[in-house]
Amino acid sequence: MWAIGSHKAKTAPAPARPVLDLSGPRLRRAFENLVESADPHGGVERFVGALALKASLFEEVLGKGKVRELTEPEFYDLAAFITPVRRRIGAWLGKNGFPGMRARLEALLAGWSDLASADRRMAEFVASFPADREHRWTRDLAAEVLHFTAPDRYPLMTRWMWDARVNTGVLREIWHTADDREPSTIAVPDGFATFAMLREELEGFLQGNGVFRDLPYYVDLLCAHIYAAYINDKGGQYLHADFCGPAKVDAMAHTRRLLGLDAVDTESGRTRLKLIDGEAYVLGEPRRLSS
Repeated sequence: MWAIGSHKAKTAPAPARPVLDLSGPRLRRAFENLVESADPHGGVERFVGALALKASLFEEVLGKGKVRELTEPEFYDLAAFITPVRRRIGAWLGKNGFPGMRARLEALLAGWSDLASADRRMAEFVASFPADREHRWTRDLAAEVLHFTAPDRYPLMTRWMWDARVNTGVLREIWHTADDREPSTIAVPDGFATFAMLREELEGFLQGNGVFRDLPYYVDLLCAHIYAAYINDKGGQYLHADFCGPAKVDAMAHTRRLLGLDAVDTESGRTRLKLIDGEAYVLGEPRRLSS
């Protein structure tokens, strides 16, 4: 992916990472529950394979500088797999047009190999939109674009992974506390350094449990399942509108939804992404999508 591992240009070092106090028992319970919950659906490997396919789509469309040639239908193909984005992007593009979005994505991916600039690029991307509730999805878009275009370099940095502003996300659910009680405020920033350290810790945990291949996707799946449990158990007021459907379907329903793996009806090709006219977008549809 983007010739990861073969890039010879010198890049700035990643920022120093904080120390994370994660709960081993919470992680073990989550991993065991993930394996059990995924078994009726073909096992964990099936979901890992789906994430690898998602990454392949992002790489094909955005990798190696292809973002400069990104078309509107191609962008909709990607957005269909990002749950908070697919609910709002049709209306946004219908009002603002596609060229501005492509320019923002170009800036986000410029210098993609320089991990030290990741926080700045993400912040500039988000700051280019209004700072209100209606545009919270912009951070998720930036995070998923970086991660799924270059998963070996960028950890997943969505709001549901960790949002320091509201003190919620996966990090809070697996934080170590006395007597396994829920933690109060966690004084850890939600920047690249934290997410990189979290991924490193979780990869170590997975390797200790016999997982050695496709680690970025196993981490994604484990984290999504951890936060899906929070949604199921607590009602998930934060991001409830983004990720909670009207009824629980199965133990993997919210896990799939968080990762955008429920995007496409395999028989019709229709996605959960709605266009400005309310129609369901069909994956790969060639027509112009916004006015």
